[in-house]
Amino acid sequence: MGKLLLKQGNGEMTNKPGSASTDATYAEAGTYADGFEDKPGKRIPKAGAEAAAGVGRARAEWSVFEAEAKGPNASAGVHADVLGVGAMARAEVAGASASAGPLGVKVALGVDTGVDLRGGSAEVKLLGCGVSVGRKMGISLFGSELSLQLW
Repeated sequence: MGKLLLKQGNGEMTNKPGSASTDATYAEAGTYADGFEDKPGKRIPKAGAEAAAGVGRARAEWSVFEAEAKGPNASAGVHADVLGVGAMARAEVAGASASAGPLGVKVALGVDTGVDLRGGSAEVKLLGCGVSVGRKMGISLFGSELSLQLW
């Protein structure tokens, strides 16, 4: 696993860090349970768990731009808080995604199945096909997706 930190700047604008990383294989898992602590991100009660594993992953980001490519991978996650609940499972043969600010595009061959209700959005997917409505508007077809974050 390697990480590269890039610094990019433009004239009078403040330099914003960029980053790039690659993983030959990866496996990640985690749980969280927070609430009623006087710390940012821990005041509202919430709990969840997630796990992901795959072969081949490359990611880059700079300013409002992000791009990622993955080989075969699988993931699953659940979450619950006062703002929403959800459970989603994913399996992909391969995929690539990019976003620029509120616009996101993903080209993949995979199956996502689950429901996610949070932050003013509702997302429902079955075998990679589904829709997102609300704050995030999107449509998915067999793992590929086009989405727009409205606010």
